[in-house]
Amino acid sequence: MWRRLWILGFGLVAPLGTARAAADAPAELVLTGGIVHTVDPRRPRAEALAVRGSRIVAIGTSAEVAALVGRGTRVVELRGRTVIPGFEDAHAHFLGIGLSRLDVDLVGAESYAEVVARVAKAVSGRAPGEWIRGQGWHEEKWKAKPEDAVRGFPTHEALTAVSPANPVVLERADGHALLLNAKAMAHFGITPQTQPPAGGEIIRDANGAPTGVFVDNAQRLVTPEARSDGELRRALELAMDECLAKGLTALVDASQPRDVIALYKELAAAGRLRTRLYVMASGLKTMQELGRPETGLGGGMLDLRAVKLFADGALGSRGAALLEPYTDDPGNLGLIRTPPAEMLEAARFALAHGFQVGTHAIGDRANRVVLDVYQQALGERPEVKDPRFRIEHAQILAATDIPRFGRLGVLASMQGIHCPSDRPWAPKRLGEARMAGAYAWRKLLDAGARILNGTDAPVEDVSPIQNFHATVTRASADGQPPGGFDPDQKLTRDEALRTMTLDAAYGSFAEKERGSIEVGKLADLVVLSQDILAVPDEALMRTAVDLTIVGGRVLYERRVGSGTD
Repeated sequence: MWRRLWILGFGLVAPLGTARAAADAPAELVLTGGIVHTVDPRRPRAEALAVRGSRIVAIGTSAEVAALVGRGTRVVELRGRTVIPGFEDAHAHFLGIGLSRLDVDLVGAESYAEVVARVAKAVSGRAPGEWIRGQGWHEEKWKAKPEDAVRGFPTHEALTAVSPANPVVLERADGHALLLNAKAMAHFGITPQTQPPAGGEIIRDANGAPTGVFVDNAQRLVTPEARSDGELRRALELAMDECLAKGLTALVDASQPRDVIALYKELAAAGRLRTRLYVMASGLKTMQELGRPETGLGGGMLDLRAVKLFADGALGSRGAALLEPYTDDPGNLGLIRTPPAEMLEAARFALAHGFQVGTHAIGDRANRVVLDVYQQALGERPEVKDPRFRIEHAQILAATDIPRFGRLGVLASMQGIHCPSDRPWAPKRLGEARMAGAYAWRKLLDAGARILNGTDAPVEDVSPIQNFHATVTRASADGQPPGGFDPDQKLTRDEALRTMTLDAAYGSFAEKERGSIEVGKLADLVVLSQDILAVPDEALMRTAVDLTIVGGRVLYERRVGSGTD
């Protein structure tokens, strides 16, 4: 009876019944003979599905879906492989993913000496005066600390020695600090008398001279020349290639200025976007310039509906705003980068014009400030239904603020991969007592919050498989520590998958179109080499992405022998 009711339901929704659909219009794509995890509680699992055009037209057993196979149907024999809704990254930096492939890659460097060596290699052959850019240094992950460090940060002298004639700008992994050599600082007119803007800090040595490190809003003093149009376009192609190869069909691009948004719109109009993008305008001014949201551009590939604000900086660079001082930097409470009055102005404008607000908040003080601002703005406009305001990261929370997410309907846009990445050194910043509110996934979920899961790429790898592994194990890719950090905060496999599919889509107002495998929804799908809801923890990282399908089009297909089988 249950199956008959479902088939009848399919006939009503489709709106064609299986037999008639097969006779009138065969499917264009059929995936059959596998494990289909739908993320639809009404029918959580199936064996096969069919796609016509951009949408799913049937879900069921292999025998049922076989009725939709016609002469022109592409049939993918899954042979036991797994199909899930396309992964969605709820917080990343799309252009940054591609640019990180063009710049000097500093990820994985084990010492400042290695960073300097990589820069020296890049300098070789460059014309004097040509800019050297790099991304990904992280002093807390170096095995050897620089001897001349100031407050844990490296100083510019070694960079200056290997690149006296070329300005060097190196972005910290979290994007909240820059390291410059002397040539670059001279270009921007930085002297011991230079003062940072509010919400920023220039790290100085004992004599008051800038060491080359500029934190948070101080980065505005040393912005290098704009990227060329060619660089931006090349970076976007690289970002799309990487996202598709890793199973991502949609991504929230957290903060872009008007010129990049204009480029996205151009590519969308030309049909050249291959990853669905939900773009946040960078700050109040950019949102006001846009004036109103634009959704469904490029046949549903681009939405401009949100604004990104910054409440504070990052924990690693000690810019995260804390209620009590840093344990390893007494007297330092971090930085509030945007005045609360400006945040409130932005929230009011968003509510009046149909925008969603997503505010970066990492420290417990920043999260409280943002929750207070949201509470006031939402309270002023109770007639605005379903605003879905978000906090990006929600990384360190006071116990009393955790239930406020659920009560206010504020979405917790978090990154599972940040836990094993940051947790080894975070207690140095916070002390053990505050770790109870750090990366508190289970506490938030149990308190009624909806969690959206992302990677913050290129801060971390954009890989959803690694992010899924981190969310369910709270361990690094190589399984460290055994049992994971704070294992009571793990999510189940089903919960984790939902945060990366249906709930991530909800965070972009797209849950009726994407995020689960249902008849009538867009055919954004991923075929995996194994069942990530069933294999042991230690096998998760061996999962390969075999196909990535966006709107019914196979946009990535793994070559046999090119990865894990």
